[in-house]
Amino acid sequence: MLEHFWSLLDQHYDEMVSIRRHLHMHPELSFKEYKTAAYIADYYHELGIDVREHVGGNGVVAKITGGLPGPTVALRADFDALPIQDEKNVAYKSTIPGVMHACGHDGHTATLLVLAKVFHQNKQSLHGSVVLIHQHAEEYAPGGAIAMIEDGCLEGVDVIFGTHLWASEPVGTIQYRPGPIMAAADRFEIMIIGQGGHGAQPHKTKDAIVIGSQLVTNLQQIVSRKVDPIQAAVVSVGSFVAENAFNVIANSAKLIGTARTFNEEVRTQIETEIERIVKGTCMMNDADYHYSYFRGYPAVVNHEEPTKLLQEFAGDVPGVNLVEETPLQMGGEDFAYYLQQVKGSFFFTGAKPNTNSQTYPHHHPMFDIEETAMLIAAKTLCQATIRYQIASVGKNSVQI
Repeated sequence: MLEHFWSLLDQHYDEMVSIRRHLHMHPELSFKEYKTAAYIADYYHELGIDVREHVGGNGVVAKITGGLPGPTVALRADFDALPIQDEKNVAYKSTIPGVMHACGHDGHTATLLVLAKVFHQNKQSLHGSVVLIHQHAEEYAPGGAIAMIEDGCLEGVDVIFGTHLWASEPVGTIQYRPGPIMAAADRFEIMIIGQGGHGAQPHKTKDAIVIGSQLVTNLQQIVSRKVDPIQAAVVSVGSFVAENAFNVIANSAKLIGTARTFNEEVRTQIETEIERIVKGTCMMNDADYHYSYFRGYPAVVNHEEPTKLLQEFAGDVPGVNLVEETPLQMGGEDFAYYLQQVKGSFFFTGAKPNTNSQTYPHHHPMFDIEETAMLIAAKTLCQATIRYQIASVGKNSVQI
């Protein structure tokens, strides 16, 4: 059975590439993916697959009911882009100024659409149903997953699988991990309120830039001196703004950053420690402050059973030559919310471009993927779906 599905996916590979490139050329930002959502829904309508639009916002959910009894497997792909200018010199370069698919979500969508087509063509042989979750707004908290769940996208679902095309790893690599795999992703904002003045009279001011500089350094002590070294954590300041004329001492400065953790106790500890350090640094300089901490996505925690299934059989997928346990990743993903509701597993599919030029990381203006990775991702998701369904109904004698 699996060989038949894989053969069909091979036959539809050109369509997969075409879809990905169309989406790459027409990206839309989080919570504004109206045309992309309509494109996805139209694809399902043309195939005659049941589809629900506007799920939790711009989400799209389709369902394929198999011809044989069995569990319901959900597969998820995200489809939002990022506020980044596409600087690649390729035929499928983004046509939208300042917006691009710099994380592979276009590839995720193309992968799932074509896989859905193949499942639909062979639905009578499926031992159960398949739910295709096309999620909006993964890139910007609160994200689209939680709203889609509240709108019923997981109703009747027994297990969920998802993958991320991972441009840092070679094509042919599948990376899995039981338990925590991606970090909780939080954001903090700090406004330092000093007392500005003339650049020639610093003694009459409370320099917000100097205070902010001290604060950036002091915050580094949280992970190195307050968090148990056995626990993984990150505190990074990504923005420091205090814009003034050259001869003006800043009255205020705004710092924005991120905290990444896996353990909820450490997460709470960092939230508290940041404010303690902000308060102490400002008090020492006789300045005031405003502090806000925004909890983003929780840690992505895979379930053991579906992850073990993926680990055992991913090596059988054509094109896969390495199946390995990934180290913890400090990036965040709102796939975490699905895993809080139903069992499932999230994994990485190597998508490093096969070129002699430099490989660019996710969220970079030159980011790209090796498109053959989409075929491997589709086959791996296909195998996970079918093997889970067969195992769940005890049909071990079925030829797969």
